[in-house]
Amino acid sequence: MSPYLAAEDLSMFGRDPWWLIVVKAVFCFAFLMVTVLIAIVMERKVVAWMQLRIGPNRHGPWGLLQSLADGIKLMLKEDVVVKRADKAVYVLAPIVAAIPAFMAIAVIPFGPSGNEISIFGQRTTMQLTDLPIAMLYILAVASVGIYGIVLAGWSSGSTYPLLGGLRSCAQMISYEIAMGAAFASVFLYSGSMSTSAIVEQQADRWYILLLPVSFLLYIVTMVGETNRAPFDMPESEGDLVGGFNTEYSSIKFAMFMLAEYVNMVTVSAVTTTLFLGGWRAPWPVSTFWEGANHGWWPLLWFVVKVQLLLFFFVWLRGTLPRVRYDQLMKLGWKVLIPVSLVWLMLVATIRALRNENYDFADIALYVCAGVLAVLLLSFVADLYRDKAKRAEPPAGEPAAFDPMAGGFPVPPLPGQELPPVPRRRPRRERELIVSGGPDTHSDGSVGGSTDGKEASDG
Repeated sequence: MSPYLAAEDLSMFGRDPWWLIVVKAVFCFAFLMVTVLIAIVMERKVVAWMQLRIGPNRHGPWGLLQSLADGIKLMLKEDVVVKRADKAVYVLAPIVAAIPAFMAIAVIPFGPSGNEISIFGQRTTMQLTDLPIAMLYILAVASVGIYGIVLAGWSSGSTYPLLGGLRSCAQMISYEIAMGAAFASVFLYSGSMSTSAIVEQQADRWYILLLPVSFLLYIVTMVGETNRAPFDMPESEGDLVGGFNTEYSSIKFAMFMLAEYVNMVTVSAVTTTLFLGGWRAPWPVSTFWEGANHGWWPLLWFVVKVQLLLFFFVWLRGTLPRVRYDQLMKLGWKVLIPVSLVWLMLVATIRALRNENYDFADIALYVCAGVLAVLLLSFVADLYRDKAKRAEPPAGEPAAFDPMAGGFPVPPLPGQELPPVPRRRPRRERELIVSGGPDTHSDGSVGGSTDGKEASDG
């Protein structure tokens, strides 16, 4: 076996008694719910601070119980089912969106995979379970959650929710390809799809340093996957009122909001696991404190990293405007996917050379030579393209464009231009007309002065 492949040892999983499995499952659920409550208050407080507002300050000390009060309020509101809705799918959609959001946390390691902690005298791992294909499980679960949004938009029997559901489907397809390529780079470098093994491989250096492009790709795609600003097109209130959840109220609306924030926590935990060393202490702490990665301390480092990534979500929402939908699709298909595929091939080449025991200097030389060759070919192609454009005969005059063709206003096609719009009169001329200037009379038979100044003098 290659020394660069991770040795997956999952023998410590699956040995816990049933009551301990229940305790750990309840802990995972409670961790998500408490983190969601904290994230909602933090978002409202931070955005208020950015916008020079006070923010929530009534419920609880410093408004810390605002998110809990919002949840109670939503549960007590009237539950309305619209008349044209497909009732079965309409009710099922929030459940389909919420449940998969909780499932991904099952394979996230909160601490070392060894028997490091004791719960009621039972030695166990700080992870519910692990799989040889744990990352594929996370991808599959994240994909299922999108169906809840699509079904909600379709079953509402309304136009705006339908458009929001279609946007969510297209957005998921566009961004999951780049997300999978970013995952594949981590798989190639770690030699495993197990979350605990990936964290173990980051003992010396985190993958944010070894795979920075994969980290940036996943950061962008995770914002798109969670439908958060600036990629919140499925619920764009500016043009879709509320998007896929327009026709929802009460607890069903709350479940969509819960799914959004739980997904934020889940993708933050996945980012921490793949690129930020997981439960490992940061570099300065781990060097002078040997016990930083033992006992219950790894849980603290993991929570701090997740909270920093949640703050990143809030920071994006408070600073960036919502992009147009064509910009969203262009970024996904023309930027993220090509960059992720090129980066994946580069990482695969480097790993293959490392497995053949090539020196780092030789690998850097081969990589630089390949990059220079691609740049040279691109330069030559640009020269020939410009030469061909100059050799083309000049294009004729574009066809006349009628914006009311067929009786309906239509946009211009490529190469067509709108007819010039008549310019308004200068402001001074309009003021003269209103005050009785020379344009106020229609003919000489009207008994009025032809000049405002003469009339005032007379």
